[in-house]
Amino acid sequence: MMPEIGCFFEADRDAAGEAGRIVHRLHAVPPEALQELAERLEPGARAYLQFTGFTAKAASIVILPADADGVMDAVLGLGRDESHAPFGALPFGLPAGTRWRLVSPEVDADRATLGFGLGAYRYRELKPAERRPAMLERLAGTDATLASISAIWMGRDLINRPANLLGPAELAAAVVSLGQHSQAETMIIEGDALAEAYPAVAAVGRGSDRAPRVAILRWRGSGATGASPLVSLCGKGVCFDTGGYDLKPSASMLRMKKDMGGAATMMALASMVMAEDLPVRLVLRVGCVENSISGRAMRPLDVIRTRSGKTVEIGNTDAEGRLVLCDLLDEAAAEEPAVLIDAATLTGAARTALGPDLPAMFCNDPGWAGRVAEAGRAAHDPVWQLPLWAGYDDWLDSNVADLNNVSAKTFAGAIVAALFLQRFIRASPNWIHIDLYAWNDQSRPAAPEGGEIQAARAILVSLKKQFAIIKNPQPDSAV
Repeated sequence: MMPEIGCFFEADRDAAGEAGRIVHRLHAVPPEALQELAERLEPGARAYLQFTGFTAKAASIVILPADADGVMDAVLGLGRDESHAPFGALPFGLPAGTRWRLVSPEVDADRATLGFGLGAYRYRELKPAERRPAMLERLAGTDATLASISAIWMGRDLINRPANLLGPAELAAAVVSLGQHSQAETMIIEGDALAEAYPAVAAVGRGSDRAPRVAILRWRGSGATGASPLVSLCGKGVCFDTGGYDLKPSASMLRMKKDMGGAATMMALASMVMAEDLPVRLVLRVGCVENSISGRAMRPLDVIRTRSGKTVEIGNTDAEGRLVLCDLLDEAAAEEPAVLIDAATLTGAARTALGPDLPAMFCNDPGWAGRVAEAGRAAHDPVWQLPLWAGYDDWLDSNVADLNNVSAKTFAGAIVAALFLQRFIRASPNWIHIDLYAWNDQSRPAAPEGGEIQAARAILVSLKKQFAIIKNPQPDSAV
């Protein structure tokens, strides 16, 4: 389940490296340090660097002539970019398969490792690699960062996998595989049991020949007790979204294999939490469905029952993600978690407001909202808070059911969707909803075109700050 990260290697005993392979020297510099670096180089290398006109622009690379032993120096420009992104240019910007050792001690090891690892990713499950990436010697103290890279690769693979190869059954199986990798308990609910326990999930998936499922993973850190904080994660796992009877136009449907990006993000976050062995209890719920059209599919103005007992009028069959999440959130909130987090590719309105790189965050607790936003800025994994504006709540009123799944108004679509979800969290005091895009429209350093995991690292940092130190743990009890 967890992908093998093949772009890092262990430190070699000498410059020639394992099996005689040369390990070259890598420098990473901002513009203000370029002259100092030049003065440390051999005269020939210094002259070549100056001849090229290299200015240390972010993500720019220059390779200098080899020395007498065949060892080359490469220089990566950092520009004014303080994030990990410039390092993402290295894996495919350096000669294929070459090995490199970072020799700039002032550069943060985790920053370099994260950027290099994210930049080395390509989706290769169905097509041989066109070329091998360069490799970077593993830097001391970066085990947690390597685990995060592996989790993000896993999530990217899931989003990039074609929908004919990743349906509800396969997505649920991926949750089970993640649990097996981390010695967690897992279960899959389907059939009559699903219809009874998660009727809204069942209603969304009813139109597809590929039956819906809910996958659940439960885990407890080695330092956690039965009284330790419960972190509850819920992910929208719509493996393909036609829009149902409110059919999407072809251009809007083209990338709908990514509509399970929220599930992939929560799975990646769960993997990070387990890899770092945080002293918490963790529950992950993924609603695995396909929104299709058939004689069994839900129709506009149908009324469905939800797990909470509330009835929902279907104002639009393309607003199915909130129906999947509402059952999961209702169950999760009943367990009174210390924090309840969901992620979903929920609304185009969020993309219109914030663009593809800024996930919208909704939160009912100012403390958690501030922690996640600050963590996002520090980790260069940003989110942007939008309001749970109570003045729009009655836009969801229905004449025939407890509420409608959409508003008749065309404004504030992301806020209205979040307000819909808020109806199902039973006044849980610490709830975070992430409305994300989960896709890179074009390749950039550390962000290749295709599926993307957004906000997971930011949330991980906030969880670590809040829960990493547990004082006076209570006697153990059942999870």
